[in-house]
Amino acid sequence: MDIDIAVKAAREAFEKGPWARMDPYDRSRCIFKLADLIEKHSDELAAIEAVNNGKPVEIAKAADLPLTHRCYRYYAGWVDKIKGHTSPMDGPFNLSTRREPVGVIGQIIPWNFPLLMQAWKLAPALAAGCTVVMKTAEQTPLSALRIA
Repeated sequence: MDIDIAVKAAREAFEKGPWARMDPYDRSRCIFKLADLIEKHSDELAAIEAVNNGKPVEIAKAADLPLTHRCYRYYAGWVDKIKGHTSPMDGPFNLSTRREPVGVIGQIIPWNFPLLMQAWKLAPALAAGCTVVMKTAEQTPLSALRIA
């Protein structure tokens, strides 16, 4: 099945690729770069959203696009702040936690606000160092394809 192929590829990318082990500063820079590209190509992406779900281009430019690139920037700013902590315990012990990528994240995007919904799901997963298999709504796949 297609989903099995996609998950296998995402798992291989997670285990063998650089993303999960990338220095947080570099991962943050990549997500900031994606935000910059979304902002730079906002006219094109607004037109895609208009075709994608019938939203007026001007509304996509005024609302969807700014919220989308701001979402990526927000999570890019968190990449180097995802840390564990140490807590004291009874006796001569400490409890340590370590936050690390968990692997492949499956995400389903509904038809409304496809570009922004994608950002809400993709940005935090990428910030955490995970790989993603995303299923868009059949009615509105175009913006996700362009972002990919």
